[in-house]
Formats: sequence, structure tokens, C-alpha cells
Amino acid sequence: MQNRTKYDKILDALQELLSQKEIQNISVSEIARTAGIGKGSIYYYFSSKEALVDALVERSYKKPLETARHLAEQENISPFTRMAMIFQACVNSSRDFRLQDRQTLSADDRAQALLHQKYVRYLVTEMKPELAEIIRQGIASGDIHFDYPEALAEIALIVLTVKLDNTIVPSSPEEVENTIDGLISLLENGTGNPKGSLNFLKV
Repeated sequence: MQNRTKYDKILDALQELLSQKEIQNISVSEIARTAGIGKGSIYYYFSSKEALVDALVERSYKKPLETARHLAEQENISPFTRMAMIFQACVNSSRDFRLQDRQTLSADDRAQALLHQKYVRYLVTEMKPELAEIIRQGIASGDIHFDYPEALAEIALIVLTVKLDNTIVPSSPEEVENTIDGLISLLENGTGNPKGSLNFLKV
């Protein structure tokens, strides 16, 4: 698009290069060439390659974060429905960002694993306050019976991001499904809801 800013062009270039090679093999000069701009423009927007990667992570999860913040205000919607919508938004963003040619990583691919760890850390840190607020609202309305909303939000997000990203702890589809089933069972038991009542949280 002609109206894209240089900032977005730089991030687009990095994302394109990540589909072709490992992060440690991508230079700032190569990012600049791919973006069609001078190398100096990179450092105008980003202090380092690591800062550039962090910005790409943030941009990739902008939509689910906006969804979470909006849903946290919608007290007329069931808290579990809002939780399911947030989980789905997270999954969609992870799928959109996941490298097309690298669905799994080798055990010694530390640089690539580090990139995915950045995704998990960012998502859990940024989504936790919004999800905890929804849980608090569910507690206040009597839909959820639990004393630690922040802890519950963090547990759910860690399990979802690690298992659905499927690179930090590679798992088969069956293992992922079993883990999500276990999370739902824990949520049901921990929040005082009958067995099977939260199956719609599956993503």
C-alpha cells in the first residue's frame, strides 16, 4: 500500500525475512534492503534489532488486545463468553503470525525459540489485566467462584499460549487437545461450574 509508513514497511520486511531464515541470520542492512529504505531509517525508528522484533510482536497482537479491552467493558455479556472470545482472538493472531514454512522447530534452534518466547511473554503480560477484570466481574455477578482472578487469568493464558503456539513445547494435536480439556476441567472445578459447562471455551 502506498500510504504505509516507513515504520510498518520495516516491520513488514522483518516478517517477510523471518519466513525465509532464522532471526540470528537477518541483518539490519538486509531488513532495510527488503523494506526499500536506507539503513539509517531503521535506527530512526528502532534502537536495535531486538527492539524491532519486540515491535513486531506488539503489532501482531494489537487486535486481540483491543478485543480484550473492549470486552472487559461489556458487562452485559457472560464472562465466559467474553473469555472464549479473547482466547479465540489470541489463537487467530498466533496463526496469522506463525511462520508459514516453520510449523515446528528443531530442539537446538534457540534463536527461533527465543522469538516465540517473546510472543508468549508479551501476550501473557498484556492480556492478563483485561482477562482478570472479566473474571472479577464474573465473581461479582456470581457466575464465577474463585478468590484469585489474576492467578486464574495468568494460568489460562500461559497454558493457551504455550500449547497453541506449539513451538516452546512441541505437542501432537491430541496432546494439545488433552491439555485444553484439562484446562477447561480445572476452570470448571475452580469456578464452581458443572462439568461440560465451559466446553465452548475450546478454541
